[in-house]
Amino acid sequence: MTGLEDHLHGLWLPLVTPFQGGALDERSLRRLTRHYSAQGIDGFILGATSGEGMTLREAELERLVAIVRDEMAAGRRTLPICLGLSGADTARLKDRLDETADWPIDGYLIASPYYVRPSQRGLLAHFETLADHAAWPIALYNIPYRTSVNITNQTMLRLAEHPNIVGLKDCGASREQSIALLRDRPKKFRVLTGEDANYFEALVDGADGGIVLSAHVETATFAAVYAEAKRGNHDAALARWHEVADLTRLLFAEPSPAPAKYWLWRCGLIDSPEVRLPMVEVSSELAAAIDREIERRTKVAA
Repeated sequence: MTGLEDHLHGLWLPLVTPFQGGALDERSLRRLTRHYSAQGIDGFILGATSGEGMTLREAELERLVAIVRDEMAAGRRTLPICLGLSGADTARLKDRLDETADWPIDGYLIASPYYVRPSQRGLLAHFETLADHAAWPIALYNIPYRTSVNITNQTMLRLAEHPNIVGLKDCGASREQSIALLRDRPKKFRVLTGEDANYFEALVDGADGGIVLSAHVETATFAAVYAEAKRGNHDAALARWHEVADLTRLLFAEPSPAPAKYWLWRCGLIDSPEVRLPMVEVSSELAAAIDREIERRTKVAA
């Protein structure tokens, strides 16, 4: 599958990475891929924040991509894959682009450099250098509350002119900035929200979709929110949104992806809720709250 810009819309799932006994849980990963490939999602993000990518060794990350691609090939539906990359060293990220150039992916999701807090000129040079070098298209990831640096709209619009930069995961935490970007962006530059709690709001504002961790749960409803919003049926979209809006709070009540992993484990989609340090599994209080919500939704569905 090629032409990431043609597929960068709708509901994308930042897939959790299942672990068991400290290792990649390949059986659960295959189960997850089969399950979500059959749902109403439009693409996978692998090895990014929700996938605990910063804890994955290179061999694990390569195996992760290979298993997801292999499992989709064995099924009925092939979806695009974006590989999450992050780092504060431009030269090292160029090496990572070389190391992954022949992997079976469709593009990259690359976060802003963290900790070093570069200037806007530095951000521009960083991303242009990577885009010039990458074998696959790049979607930018603006998340200043994690990286301590915001990609301003002026810089973003400059980057959007690059032929190998095709979109954005928008976690800028400023609706005003997001609306202005949606108004001024080039026609083919895609913007997907990465703020689960603002998913409906972003679609109403004109975003092309969302990269939504909470869509691991009630996937069909999250997909329906997008479908109704795209058709202009805002009342119907809002009604569907009200069915899942509370999930976006519950699944981020403690550091993600631990709550989502606990939910998936309780529902039998993964064999363990294990996360890697410095992440820890959910507290007993949150576990009880998730158990109650699973029970409530099971009764409603019945």
